[in-house]
Amino acid sequence: MSDITKTPFVRDLASSDKKIRDKATDSLALFLRSKTDLTLIELLKLWKGLFFCFYHSDRPLTQQTLARTLSYSLVPTLPRTTLHRFLRAFWITIGRDFHSLDRLRLDKYLFLIRCYVGVALSIFIKPQPATSTSTSTAANGGKRKRDESSKKRNNNKKNKKQTQQQEAEAEAEAEDTAPTTETGSEKWAALESYITILEEGPLCPLNFDPDQPPLNEAENYVPMPHGPDGLRYHVLDIWVDEVEKVLEFDETETEGGERKPKGEVPIELLLRPIEKLKAESPYKPVRTRAAETLEDERLFEWGFRERKVESEDEESEEEWGGFD
Repeated sequence: MSDITKTPFVRDLASSDKKIRDKATDSLALFLRSKTDLTLIELLKLWKGLFFCFYHSDRPLTQQTLARTLSYSLVPTLPRTTLHRFLRAFWITIGRDFHSLDRLRLDKYLFLIRCYVGVALSIFIKPQPATSTSTSTAANGGKRKRDESSKKRNNNKKNKKQTQQQEAEAEAEAEDTAPTTETGSEKWAALESYITILEEGPLCPLNFDPDQPPLNEAENYVPMPHGPDGLRYHVLDIWVDEVEKVLEFDETETEGGERKPKGEVPIELLLRPIEKLKAESPYKPVRTRAAETLEDERLFEWGFRERKVESEDEESEEEWGGFD
């Protein structure tokens, strides 16, 4: 952690001078690509600087360029061993500081959030080329990662939620460094780990969980903020849009002009957090917004959902309006 606090670019990320911020951003990218053992606490310190780096960016084109640099240019190049922790640090930072954004700066952060939803789905759904680093790590450390995860399950009984987060991070790291498997649920293990992060954060049915343990830096545990609803609504609004961007479609359209996705699509996993919000959220507006997302016309067009056929009795009941 001392390396993080002593690096000058962390401070420079929040500078009001664009040239200094740009130089700090380039230094950050090089730093992240060379580190494979950064902890969640360290990544949160980096995201604190990145949050204010983005805060000080002005003009639409500058903001959009920086958002894409921090997402589509940076995230795919990160070591797979730190990828999930980096994404978790992003959602913790956004969930914690979203309420502090004023209306003049809100739109650019909404675009940054869209970019992070999109780049993560792109990484975990589209096949990624294997690198020599990940293969070597898998050969030397894959089994050790799983052993460490098993020890955490058996020995750490202090708090169930805290242990679950630590196990999820350890398993995600082991899955990312393990040799790629193309069969069974293991193919989408990395995607499921990311979906779980969202279910703990912006797509959690609860705004406040009284059973969530407090911050524990000694064990590298940081609670995930569950709200606010404004963030939750935005993720719901853009979810199908970003899913559509990573799908591949058949070139030939159907008679009705519909497009059909080709290849395997883990649609049940992608819609799982939306289904949970619809079924478990205690707030009706959240349930309504989740239901609207699940009723998106594209999901029916792609064949992922089937329309409900109403009977004649149901239609006649709807036509009767009763007495005023």
